[in-house]
Amino acid sequence: MIRLTKQISILTACWALLLGFWAMPAEAQSQFFRDVPGHWAEQAVYKMVQQGLLDGFPDGTFRPDDPVTADQFVKILLLSFSQLHPNGERSWTAAFIDSLSPANQSLIRQDYRNFSFQPSLVGYWAKPYMDLAGDLQFIDKSQFSDYKAKLKREDVAEMIYYTLKETEYLEDEMSSLATARRFGDFQSVPARKQKFIGEVMTKGIMEGYPNGYFGVGREVTRAEALLILDRLQNKAARISVPAAGQPYVKVVPTKDGSYKKLVFPDEKMLQAYGLMEAAGKLRGTNYDLEETVLRMYKDADAKALALKSTTEAGKNGNEASLWLEPQFQAYGVTVRLEEGVLARNLESIRKFTDFVFGYDADTFCRLFTASYAKALKGEAVVQETVQIGRFSVEVRLQADGKALVFSVTG
Repeated sequence: MIRLTKQISILTACWALLLGFWAMPAEAQSQFFRDVPGHWAEQAVYKMVQQGLLDGFPDGTFRPDDPVTADQFVKILLLSFSQLHPNGERSWTAAFIDSLSPANQSLIRQDYRNFSFQPSLVGYWAKPYMDLAGDLQFIDKSQFSDYKAKLKREDVAEMIYYTLKETEYLEDEMSSLATARRFGDFQSVPARKQKFIGEVMTKGIMEGYPNGYFGVGREVTRAEALLILDRLQNKAARISVPAAGQPYVKVVPTKDGSYKKLVFPDEKMLQAYGLMEAAGKLRGTNYDLEETVLRMYKDADAKALALKSTTEAGKNGNEASLWLEPQFQAYGVTVRLEEGVLARNLESIRKFTDFVFGYDADTFCRLFTASYAKALKGEAVVQETVQIGRFSVEVRLQADGKALVFSVTG
């Protein structure tokens, strides 16, 4: 009984010391790590250590300039989305859960409802973190052959890219690549990795060095890892990156259920996106909007079947679509050649095309309905380009003869 009492007293004392450490201002904590005071990342280190993301060493050092390994980074990446309670337990933050897609929310609440936030005591210590990060699609499980490998800066950029895709949204790819090309070593990485660097740089989560290089191939230190994760979690800590003169932007839903930022060439096309959304709502719930394509379905059953399909033909089971191509400054309408399609969708199509063509909207409508009626009867539709106001309208029949496409540029 006396021995048990001593053990409880020791544990109580340890918790008191730990709670006292959490309550200390960063300046007072410097005595705990003799190699942190005066370091460029001092404040970030103490802030993240308080959250229990990364520990120091028994010799009283933190070793901020030591490289971080892949498994260590995955662990602290996941822990950064949790909160540490005074009793030592952890739980996911509400903001993190809310940021996830319905599928990932279900994964956390069901498959990982007993996740302990602790390393495995049997086998590979990082397995719980690797499994969860892989299932959430924060990492590609095949990215590393050895998770003990020291992380390179482009590797961290890749992990942050996929984490942002699942918890936030991705920047416009063309815009972010243009912004990141200022790095002297940008062209030294494959195109696939360039988009990762462009994303984290545009988001203000990672930055380059004074010499004008991003640091491709350079190992990421423990201090850098904490600073990067601090910026990931705290938007106020991110570096402000100018929009490079592109004010017409909107965050849109993507095909895989996440979000991305799109840059539109002008205000008209940005407004056209809003009209496209409104056009879809005229069909009740029988529509689906992904990126810059609005698909309209015959009914709820047709929509459900298309969304569940794993084949390309099944996914395109809609009967009409409105679309935008910001990169090519193009607008479009695609309509299947089936009885009743035009009756169900003409109001939505006109809402969109009336805005695009303005005073010339009736001229386009006459071309549209005449071409559709001709194609529906099985009469040959010759591909042609018609000038309507300032717009060039290309009319063509799809190769399978089942749909008519109107492409508008100008």
